[in-house]
Amino acid sequence: MEFNSDSLHLSGTTFQLLRDLIETHTGVHYDQSQCQILQDKLAPRIFTLGLDSFLDYYYLLKYDAGAKEEWIQLMNIISVPETFFWREFDQIKSMVDVLVPQYFAQGNQEPLRIWSAACATGEEPLTIAMALNEKGWFHQGLPIEIYASDGSARSIEMAKRGLYRERSFRSFPLYLQKKYFQQQDQNAWKILPEIHQRVQWSNRNLMSEHDVRPMATAPFIFCRNVFIYFSQEAIKKTLQIFAQMMPVPGYLFVSASESLLRLTNDFDLEQINGAFVYQKKV
Repeated sequence: MEFNSDSLHLSGTTFQLLRDLIETHTGVHYDQSQCQILQDKLAPRIFTLGLDSFLDYYYLLKYDAGAKEEWIQLMNIISVPETFFWREFDQIKSMVDVLVPQYFAQGNQEPLRIWSAACATGEEPLTIAMALNEKGWFHQGLPIEIYASDGSARSIEMAKRGLYRERSFRSFPLYLQKKYFQQQDQNAWKILPEIHQRVQWSNRNLMSEHDVRPMATAPFIFCRNVFIYFSQEAIKKTLQIFAQMMPVPGYLFVSASESLLRLTNDFDLEQINGAFVYQKKV
């Protein structure tokens, strides 16, 4: 039977219940004007599960014994894996050219840890790995660890495959594409194993303190283009954990469109090598 999302209606009351539950669990916020968007996203899944209504789906997520597995599916559904190589590269360049040299010049004995906290299908952490390699950091025998995670298990599985289509290269220099990728067919390129293995991948929910705390001890955290989808309360909760766990100095990279100035007093906005970066206060 052909599915039509209009056959299921998301009422205002049920929308508020689902929206608040999703926001609490994932951080993602849907305002009243996005009711139809949420309906269109969830209706195919409700149809697949054989449920009769959005309210039934709410009860499944909140009370059912299989809720944990269903949240994994929901995270895949609502995630927005829009990313590409070399995106907002000025921040990565400032880290590679200025902050990484500073870290090792201070005589740190611990490995330099970099966490891409909302990596989608992996373009950001691989960009970091390629940028570090271009500067020769991997050839100096210095301990550098790159961690990458996302709330969507499906996106992480795609990142682990390391296979990318032409859209991911729209801002990427062609000579680097030829250097670091092997063409598989007309529109598919695979990252070289020696770069791909530099990244450790995991599925983590930014609303879970259990997931976030071990990773947030990294001195460099990239959490870009995710707060634009979060509620202010969710952003504040995430920032609070970052501030508690990050060392000093610690550097937080968010997108240029994501101002934190009214959301936290734990970080100062600094300009480093032409890029804006949030630095944890002493």
